[in-house]
Amino acid sequence: MANPSNPAEHHFVHRIGWLRAAVLGANDGIVSTASLIVGVAAASSDRSGIMIAGVAGLVAGAMSMAAGEYVSVSSQSDTERADLETERQALRDSPDVEREELAQIYVKRGVDIELAQQVATQLMEHDDLAAHARDELGMSETGAARPVQAALTSAATFSVGAILPLAAAAFAPAAQVMPLVSIISLISLALLGAISARAGGAGMAKAAVRVTGWGALAMALTAGIGVVFGMVV
Repeated sequence: MANPSNPAEHHFVHRIGWLRAAVLGANDGIVSTASLIVGVAAASSDRSGIMIAGVAGLVAGAMSMAAGEYVSVSSQSDTERADLETERQALRDSPDVEREELAQIYVKRGVDIELAQQVATQLMEHDDLAAHARDELGMSETGAARPVQAALTSAATFSVGAILPLAAAAFAPAAQVMPLVSIISLISLALLGAISARAGGAGMAKAAVRVTGWGALAMALTAGIGVVFGMVV
């Protein structure tokens, strides 16, 4: 988001809400589905079993992500609404006390007491609840909880991420499922890390290495488990 008074100054904080859910969903889709496929492939070369496991993992994972995001973000939303109602009641019962409380917040930030009181008065005359929500409770429109958006974003991006290792498994020769799925998944994770970092204004290389490392560890562990159980069975 560009600053209208300074077009060269760009901020990325407005992307936090959807970016977190999107990155989490896509990352989990790639890692969990690839790990599941690699683990099953290490235990058995049966392609139908591998594909069934991958598809089941995609569906179950997408629903789990959607439900988890919806529940957790709904809890945040409920807390925000409760705090706003408490603040609304306080503004009705003791507006002078709330005005002084707001002024003291600005004083602690370095504003002179007289000016802080003037600012608090003017902001409360404009929108008293918004002023207290922002400066006392730390709430803003940018970081507001949106349960449905978070749930849909997580489910959709999980599905997109999961399709990548699933497609690799579908088209790979039976003997090459494990290495090809691993390679495609690690490349996808590196790209995801770089793209998400770019969207958030962070360093791309560090983010790519971070997500790729965790993905590689997850696939290595599940492959090891698959080999052990494959030998036992």
